[in-house]
Amino acid sequence: MDFMKSSMNYVDLNSFLREISPRKSVFMSQHSRNDQEQRRFEELHELRSRGIDPYPHVFEKTHSSLEILSHYSDESPETFSDVSVAGRIMAIRKMGKATFATIQDQQGRIQIYVKQDELPDFYTCINLLDIGDIVGIKGYVFRTRMGEISVHAREAALLTKSLRPIPIAKEETDADGNKIVYDAFSDKELRYRNRYVDLIVNPEIRHVFEKRSMIISAMRRYFDDHGWMEVETPILQPLYGGASARPFITHHNALDFDLYLRIAIELYLKRLIVGGFEGVYEISKNFRNEGMDRTHNPEFTMMEIYIAYKDYYWMMDMVEDLFQTIADKALGKRETTAGEHVISFEQPFRRAKMFDLFQEYAGMNLRGLNRAELLQAARSLNVEVASDATAMKILDEIFSQKVEHHLIQPTFVMDYPVEMSPLAKAHRTEEGLVERFELFINGNEIANCFTELNDPVDQRKRLEDQALDRAGGDEEAMVLDEDFLQAIEVGMPPTAGLGIGIDRLVMLLTGQESIRDVLFFPTMRPEA
Repeated sequence: MDFMKSSMNYVDLNSFLREISPRKSVFMSQHSRNDQEQRRFEELHELRSRGIDPYPHVFEKTHSSLEILSHYSDESPETFSDVSVAGRIMAIRKMGKATFATIQDQQGRIQIYVKQDELPDFYTCINLLDIGDIVGIKGYVFRTRMGEISVHAREAALLTKSLRPIPIAKEETDADGNKIVYDAFSDKELRYRNRYVDLIVNPEIRHVFEKRSMIISAMRRYFDDHGWMEVETPILQPLYGGASARPFITHHNALDFDLYLRIAIELYLKRLIVGGFEGVYEISKNFRNEGMDRTHNPEFTMMEIYIAYKDYYWMMDMVEDLFQTIADKALGKRETTAGEHVISFEQPFRRAKMFDLFQEYAGMNLRGLNRAELLQAARSLNVEVASDATAMKILDEIFSQKVEHHLIQPTFVMDYPVEMSPLAKAHRTEEGLVERFELFINGNEIANCFTELNDPVDQRKRLEDQALDRAGGDEEAMVLDEDFLQAIEVGMPPTAGLGIGIDRLVMLLTGQESIRDVLFFPTMRPEA
């Protein structure tokens, strides 16, 4: 049962892909088992016929692979004289009356050693084990003659019989000591569709999601330490708002009316500020019924926070401190690598006005231009825009194509036109602008902030203008939410609000190029 040679254990990925084409799924249906799958079902039957439960209820695990490999010492082996480990078999080789296998748990891999004369009952079934099966081992830790830390089994049990083969890459080491990998499970679409397989055979992928958890935890701890309260607001909303986007629509049967999956949480969090809370935040799943690309998924994670009696200048200082804290906790340093760029989170971040950036990177002063003038500017800059695009959509497209990719180091882009930001407060000194910033890093928008509009008369006028845009065919214009307007009329204190795209932040801090690489289960087109 040499695991590198035995067809009973090794799965060649290229053969796998040829066999399943064009269906593009790693696993077969129950009605089309291949030879390996059929053999595993037969092994399952044989195990049960011998009175062996292939799916026991529980196993008491005392140590992880990492704990043993990190702390075992030849000077004091008694420290690990009684351990219990469990994991998935990733390699197995039989050597007469002894068998070595490598098992993988959440934190890594460790070798186990089983002798026939010590575990005769278990050993009679060892030929019924495959790569992918999950086993539990109780025994003691030792170092083999080859120098590998291993667990010598005193007890062994099958915990889960795997009925589907998993693709295992072959590895060789050349004369210079370099590792060469063959048949790696690297097809992106297959990995996204079968993330559970991806996590098994490409364990380095787990590190991305472990880092994601650390990033969110660090953010939450930062807010909690400052006394701001985490809250929950509705996912199903009678009206959607807080952003310019198209929603997903569903229907409530009992009440017989349509509801919307939220596109943002801003309007509900502001209601809480009106109610007297002075600092609230939510880490939420939002949904937008629009296109998908490298940085967009229909279901995504946002963090929004609202702090009473603050403005967008205060929020810039807070964001700098927050990002440094997250980098310290998640990376252990205040920089990350994105492609060929080293991104620094040291304060201060660059602060630049939006129209100054147009002048700097597009070579044009676009402030105050009407739609016809902006359309002419776009054409002169070779920026393609839809024929029916509004003035603000044209301006946004020019910014996207001519400015964003220059913003590599953290940059607060400040002071947007009032027409682009219907929920932001008018600028205190600049006519026609609002107090808003977007934080760009590595050419991507990571965060968005307003000094929040709390003038109920101005807010109503802005949302009425948005309603006119919707009537004119702009499906992404905001809906007029009368209940929200009534809340603002009750009175909302001066407030600063911030939203951070969690998925994009994780992409940045883990060096991933696609949002799908930081989502366990990204949205995929259905298979044929």
